[in-house]
Amino acid sequence: MSNITVIRRQNALALFQAWAEAAVAAGAAPKGLEQAFARELEISPSMWSQIKSSRPIGDKLARQIEQHCAKPVGWLDEERESAGLTAAEQQFLALALNAWRATNSAGRRELRAWLSGRVAKTDPHST
Repeated sequence: MSNITVIRRQNALALFQAWAEAAVAAGAAPKGLEQAFARELEISPSMWSQIKSSRPIGDKLARQIEQHCAKPVGWLDEERESAGLTAAEQQFLALALNAWRATNSAGRRELRAWLSGRVAKTDPHST
């Protein structure tokens, strides 16, 4: 079983994903969604950024997030099964697979190197 810090972060990210998808479906522009979600939670965009990467979510903040997302008390603390891929993730994977299949070995190496570089830039734990 994962620890509470990891569970809360995963659940908070899932809440953001669902919120962002609903906002985009309702016509919101993708730009600025992170800041809008932070406002919804009544936290600063900086704090939301920290939560996404490494800041633990304490009990008080967990209850605040649950309240603003209309979830019952303790919802953020419960380990969940992955809901699977979102529609956007499925579309991205299909696009990536088409790009992979449409190129030669040099192109595949270039795609892999580019993606690895992007992950290294965004993942503080990558080496």
